[in-house]
Amino acid sequence: MTNIVEEAWRDIMTTCGEPFLQEDPPLREPFAELVRIAHAEPLLRQLFPWTGMWELHFSRCTEMDYTWDVPYIGTLSGGRHYVEGPHRSAPRIAETDSAQAAVAMVIDRLPSRCRPAFIGNAGELAAYEKARDSGWVY
Repeated sequence: MTNIVEEAWRDIMTTCGEPFLQEDPPLREPFAELVRIAHAEPLLRQLFPWTGMWELHFSRCTEMDYTWDVPYIGTLSGGRHYVEGPHRSAPRIAETDSAQAAVAMVIDRLPSRCRPAFIGNAGELAAYEKARDSGWVY
């Protein structure tokens, strides 16, 4: 795991992905629990995490434009979570009462080419994978 990925996880775990909130919103604790559970999973911990709208996303690269080939988890009221993706136009996969179940759903749907996050953006990762798969990169 790269320092970039470790720092991103540490930042999200510290701020719950919402560093500028003035109040303690009702979704903060369920989201914090989700982040802790996702971070405990080695397959997810190797990916670059990013957040928005109480959603936890996972990218196979460390820079924007991120990859959109891993499902993401959102937080609902009452401690519920949903799993969607891997991209925004994909249908909702499921809703669950458990962060553990949501994390397991993402792990079950990881791309077969999932490895530790690539340092760079999605375009650079795609070019690297194409070269690697054609035998140009060892």
